[in-house]
Amino acid sequence: MITTLAVENYRSLRKLIVPLDRLNVVTGANGTGKSSLYRALRLLAESARGGAISALAHEGGLPSTLWAGPEKLGRAVREGRHAVQGTVRTEPVSLRLGFAGDDFGYAVDFGHPQPSGPASLFNLDPEIKREATWAGPVLRPAALLSDRAGPAVRTRTADGGWHRSVNEIRPYDSMLSEFADPQLAPDLLRLRELIRSWRFYDHVRTDAEAPARAARVGTRTPVLSGDGSDLAAALQTIRETGDHAALDAAVDDAFPGSRIDVADHGGRFELLLHQHGLLRPLGAAELSDGTLRYLLWTAALLTPRPPSLLVLNEPETSLHPDLLRPLAELILTATKDTQIVLVTHARPLADAIEKGAPRHRLDVNSIELVKEFGQTTVAGRESLLDEPLWHWPKR
Repeated sequence: MITTLAVENYRSLRKLIVPLDRLNVVTGANGTGKSSLYRALRLLAESARGGAISALAHEGGLPSTLWAGPEKLGRAVREGRHAVQGTVRTEPVSLRLGFAGDDFGYAVDFGHPQPSGPASLFNLDPEIKREATWAGPVLRPAALLSDRAGPAVRTRTADGGWHRSVNEIRPYDSMLSEFADPQLAPDLLRLRELIRSWRFYDHVRTDAEAPARAARVGTRTPVLSGDGSDLAAALQTIRETGDHAALDAAVDDAFPGSRIDVADHGGRFELLLHQHGLLRPLGAAELSDGTLRYLLWTAALLTPRPPSLLVLNEPETSLHPDLLRPLAELILTATKDTQIVLVTHARPLADAIEKGAPRHRLDVNSIELVKEFGQTTVAGRESLLDEPLWHWPKR
């Protein structure tokens, strides 16, 4: 389980270190940095897949994603006696992301490329300047498992020594994707597979042309796809190999007297919703946006193959207020097997989770984000002593 998330110089997250628990609910007003926190977690996951550079490029590269404020906010600015002034950077450009848990920690540092060789159209791509993995919740020299500085990588061997590789990694590749060798770096391989198991869901489509509304070829689907196109197959998989009782209870809780069915049309699966009082079931194409979205969250949260970490971004979108309590129950049920980070605008959803948590013997880690001088901080935090201990690897 992740116990600490650290982000530095990513959008409004200038220096943010937050503790994480089994169930984490991130709230805050519009523009306080909730979406940036979600994106930072996705970037960490992309590092394990070798896609962090591409993901940053799609966000506009470092010029668009770096903290846009000054390196330091003086006391006079904080007290309102001086306006914020533009400054010349005195420190290297650095966007840093990291996390730690009881078993492993990981940090990556992105920066501008060093011009060399012939002109290239890719000279604006960020480079990975430093990476490190370690054992335990805090980076210490004795706990290092692997360490990357530029093109050089060293990995801890079974006898406690180091295997060193020089000039074997390109500046845009992560050692998680290039050096996770079961013989030379088994711990790096374990960490990579752990991160790759993380799952993200963000604004799954429910419009008239949404993939979830059409009948699709069905195969066993323990994990709902990001676009929801395999919804019918995912629900049928839960019925046959997962917690079918929880599935029936979740549907009845949201729509009393209703049940779902999956029709097989020559190998193409169609989702059907049977409702009390209707003479025929409704197909997915006939369902309201809110009803379809709730069934999508049901498939995602009751997955027979739970991830180590599940991150949900604003699942309340399009849901009627009456569905927020059933959704909260689904989220609470999912924490039995999965660590969850929920980013939400809906105070009623957060309240429903808080109210239902004692029945599941859970504590809710509530993280309210606020913004001061353009910088995202955690509400109620008065000093650095209120945040988890964290050390970045130095360049």
